[in-house]
Amino acid sequence: MKLKKFYESIISEGIKSDPRGVSGVKALLAEEKKKYEKLEKEKKETFDRDRLFNPYADSRVLFGTPETEVKSIAVGIDIEVGEMVLIDRLRERGEKISCAVSHHPAGHALANFYEVMSLHAGLFSKSGIPVAVAESLTKEKMGEVGRSISSLNHMQVVDAAKLLDIPLMCVHTPADNHVSVFLQKMFDTKKPKKLKNLLDILNGLEEYKQARSINAGPTILNGGPESYAGKIFVDMTGGTQPSKEIFSRLAQQGISTVVGMHYSESHFKKAKEERVNIVIAGHISSDNLGLNLILDKVTRKEKINVIELSGFRRVKRK
Repeated sequence: MKLKKFYESIISEGIKSDPRGVSGVKALLAEEKKKYEKLEKEKKETFDRDRLFNPYADSRVLFGTPETEVKSIAVGIDIEVGEMVLIDRLRERGEKISCAVSHHPAGHALANFYEVMSLHAGLFSKSGIPVAVAESLTKEKMGEVGRSISSLNHMQVVDAAKLLDIPLMCVHTPADNHVSVFLQKMFDTKKPKKLKNLLDILNGLEEYKQARSINAGPTILNGGPESYAGKIFVDMTGGTQPSKEIFSRLAQQGISTVVGMHYSESHFKKAKEERVNIVIAGHISSDNLGLNLILDKVTRKEKINVIELSGFRRVKRK
């Protein structure tokens, strides 16, 4: 499989699992195309043309030629300079690694990653929250996150990839979309009565079993094992955690339990104030689940060897 095809397949599968729906995403891409066509020639030259087919600013090929043959990939939750040197060392020892794949964004995908948070508006409006309210809260949070990452050294690992001549890409929101949809469908189907039953469901998945073995398994952040789960909402995609004000809005829509990857202390306090149960599935374990689900799809027709590193563990499903 060529790197170009691998990348495009990742984006395509991410769109299919987007909570806004395929038609909603296509409409956004159509708007992006119109904006591009109206640009002056000089601005078109610096425009990121991936935006015309890829709605996820946090997922990109950061270095590498499109025609690179991808037969073996080194996948990590975070690929930084140390991991790039490790991959280079593995190559020296005979490992045939075609490309490094990071879950968390880097390079220009990190610089603009806050843009994917616009997905929150569509996600939360599906729960019944007025879209105008969801958009307003999302824009405030996007501004906060955008300011927080503006001073980062975005190109550090990309420069390492270039010096070592190792193709590098990142797969963030497309993978997160998968874990969000997967878990929401599971809870909607199995309808756990209490939080302890919800934990049992999570712990039945291999990624969370592995997390438990290293003391990083799912846990109840607010509520207790005997607390009734009620209506469950899975918050696992959209770049990062949403505005803490969303808990009051979810409670108004009858949501009793929110399942997420991670939340800050201020989010915990707000959820407690609103009497909303919070279950933390786990950050790295949930990232693993999302990556495994999307890799299952992309590698279904063409076999690609996967080398695990930086917190990633490959779990295959039929």
